[in-house]
Amino acid sequence: MLLLSAYAADSHEYWRRSVAALLPDHRFTVLTLPPRHFSWRLRGNALYWASTERAVLEAGYEAVVATSLVDLATLRGLVPALGSVPTLLYFHENQFAYPPAERQQGRVEAQITGLYSALAADRLAFNSRWNRDSFLRGVAELLARLPDRVPPGIVDNLAARSEVLPVPLAADVGAPGEGPVPGAHPFSGDGPYRGPAGRPLRVAWLGRFEYDKGPERLHALARSLAGGPRPVELALVGRRFRREPEAFAALPALLGERLVHRGYLPARAEYLALLSAADIALSTARHEFQGIAVLEAVARGCLPCVPDGLSYPELYPARFRYPVGETAEEEGRRAAALIDTQAEGLAAGMLEAPSVAPWEGPALAPRYAGVLDSIGR
Repeated sequence: MLLLSAYAADSHEYWRRSVAALLPDHRFTVLTLPPRHFSWRLRGNALYWASTERAVLEAGYEAVVATSLVDLATLRGLVPALGSVPTLLYFHENQFAYPPAERQQGRVEAQITGLYSALAADRLAFNSRWNRDSFLRGVAELLARLPDRVPPGIVDNLAARSEVLPVPLAADVGAPGEGPVPGAHPFSGDGPYRGPAGRPLRVAWLGRFEYDKGPERLHALARSLAGGPRPVELALVGRRFRREPEAFAALPALLGERLVHRGYLPARAEYLALLSAADIALSTARHEFQGIAVLEAVARGCLPCVPDGLSYPELYPARFRYPVGETAEEEGRRAAALIDTQAEGLAAGMLEAPSVAPWEGPALAPRYAGVLDSIGR
């Protein structure tokens, strides 16, 4: 089976490796491209692979699994041998539901490329209902804006070939007895807080340091926490970039010693240890198609504190979601209020993390095997 990943970002590699571990009887030939130069990667992957990897592409496969950033329509045209191979297009995200960035260019072109790839695939899989529904809604809205000669039934055609197939949690997430690594990071040492203890509540914010992860919402929440009576430590965990929203840069001065970590943890053991030592996993995201980082934290005992929208209602009961509002300031206060309520529940021993069993291997392995086996027939 051929697997194509045109933009091998962390989440895409996580999915690829998790699926390979989940299905040891399936053998994958893998082609990936590095996660940089997004616009060129989106438009250039078919050209590059058709020119440099033709022997691999023409080797003969029972099925092709491609991520949604693969320009599948162009690739099947440039490599006719792929035209008759059954294909599954897997959507980690879609280009219709991303919050628009300043000076963003090529948005419609990216959407059209995704649409053509979906039409060229035999089956479509999405990591959440939110992802699927926002894609289909976005396609309908795009087609409605086009001037003429738009064929009928496109959205219904795509919906009929679509299903929800979440990214499976990696097998090491719930491993018992794998607590903090002494000396590895500021959370090392005394284990997670599960009731009255002599240390502050620990909140782990999980995400890239980018505009779509809600830095203004996070900053408003941090102001509420810094001014509140309850001692709270905050760890910001995720990749940083040379250009970051100003709201991120203002947090060290605002939080002082309460900011106990800021940045990426490349060592998997250290990252899982940080999750194990935290009490609450926080998201302030403006978009989230599944939210693996929070799921991993919840699997290790953290309470989720997430917006009431996007993919989160599929994952967590309402008591773990804070309402979204008109302004980032309002949303930040609501998130801070939920954290305070969760702290009281933890201290009283009346609140525990929800189950993530539906996103673990035992639940998803049969579903993945069924889909891959069916397209390979």
